[in-house]
Amino acid sequence: MSGRVDPFGEAAFLIRWSSSSAASSAPLAAMAALEHDPPLGVLDLIPAIDSLLVCFDPLVTDRNQLLARLEELVRNPAPRITSSGRKITIPVRYGGDDGPDLNDVAKQIGLTPSEVIELHTTTVQQVLMIGFAPGYPYLGWLPPVLHLPRRATPRPAVPAGSVAIAAGMTGIYPTTLPGGWHLIGRTNVRLFDPSADPPTLLRPGDLVQFVVDESA
Repeated sequence: MSGRVDPFGEAAFLIRWSSSSAASSAPLAAMAALEHDPPLGVLDLIPAIDSLLVCFDPLVTDRNQLLARLEELVRNPAPRITSSGRKITIPVRYGGDDGPDLNDVAKQIGLTPSEVIELHTTTVQQVLMIGFAPGYPYLGWLPPVLHLPRRATPRPAVPAGSVAIAAGMTGIYPTTLPGGWHLIGRTNVRLFDPSADPPTLLRPGDLVQFVVDESA
């Protein structure tokens, strides 16, 4: 898959791929390859949906050698290295006050709410990136039938723990935030704790299985 490497200030390179659901595996695959055989002086790897930021210590790293390594990685991706990401189960209370958009989502795509829940809980999703707010995960990818655009009117305050879908992905709101995704459920799992180490529960590469919260 084609990509390009660009300088990002004096101490980072940004690898970018074309924006598509297929491209989303490229940043995680490149991150796994660099973690498996880390270049000298690389300090951090920060994936996004279609990019990977490679941060390095310019006093330690040979900039030209690192650039050559990254360009080779883009031209000839290494065989996919299994991510060290964990498998995490997240219980969700679907529908009702916890998922006020579930019925509307089902109506839009011609399924029943139960069928939407089944699709969401039987699809193992991978954490593609953490962004928007501390601890907010973007997970993909959902089955094509669940690929919906964002709501026409965003909500000014989405409750913490809300599980939402849009653009083929699932997001989980770690705190009360504005948001325009479709709310289909809610979880009690805490995603962000500033006093913890690390403060975020989920990390890029983790695999997430949603299940119906039987205690609800």
